Amino acid sequence: MMVWSATTFAWATLASFVLLLLALLFASVRLLQGPSLADRVVALDLVVVVLIALAALLAVRFEQSAFLDLAMVLALIAFLATAAFARYAERRGPLPSQEEGG
Repeated sequence: MMVWSATTFAWATLASFVLLLLALLFASVRLLQGPSLADRVVALDLVVVVLIALAALLAVRFEQSAFLDLAMVLALIAFLATAAFARYAERRGPLPSQEEGG
């Protein structure tokens, strides 16, 4: 059985924070650049998933279960937003490129 020291745990959480913030940066760039609405929706979904991971990591690092509540609320909002976009896209109809068969 491997025992983690406090230093190893601190470095692991720090590395996780850095990687998650880097993922948040890249997803935000995609969210702002697009080019299509679908790209932006997927990027927004990814931003929310990274925020959920950050909340979970904060819960582990600081031993505060309130961060897990935040993660659950974010997950619910993300699900509802994705379902709303799917409904919007369904009512909007096919994109012009899909009508041509390509």
